[in-house]
Amino acid sequence: MTPNSAFLQYCQWSAILTIACAVLAGLAFLFKWGFRFRLVGATGFLGVLTVGLFALSLVPLTRTAVPGAVRYSLIYDASGTEAVIVVPPEITKPQLTATLQQAAGDLFSPGRTSKGGNQLTIRARALVHPKPGVSEVVVLGQVQRSLSVREDANMNLDIFDDQLAQLPQVDSNES
Repeated sequence: MTPNSAFLQYCQWSAILTIACAVLAGLAFLFKWGFRFRLVGATGFLGVLTVGLFALSLVPLTRTAVPGAVRYSLIYDASGTEAVIVVPPEITKPQLTATLQQAAGDLFSPGRTSKGGNQLTIRARALVHPKPGVSEVVVLGQVQRSLSVREDANMNLDIFDDQLAQLPQVDSNES
């Protein structure tokens, strides 16, 4: 059972409960029961809950996991056409490629404001320390994807090899 179909099933049960509560509230007004206004409040709450569950059943909640991607932190995102992530300085080129693809999938949203452009640009950067007391930001690569198509087959992925060479090299024999 997918999350969307589960939310749709919850929505159906919530709608049935909302209708039953509305009928009970109508009977309470008809017979002038003392708790009739509480039933109106409960009916309104159930109505809002039903609408929310219906909305969740429409939006896909699945996230794709890209094999080889490492954890990243989102450090700049104003819900526009640009975002910046930070990756660990020990990252390799295949891991960076997978991480940029992962970020492109994670940060897609049809509600982003385009502000004149139709591409989302996500830049990956790392913080390196060339000498004690000095920190330097190194932009390692970027990915550009469509703001309107969820499964964008035409993503433009650029890895900056000269910047990647500035990262400290990790010996693969060390554990």
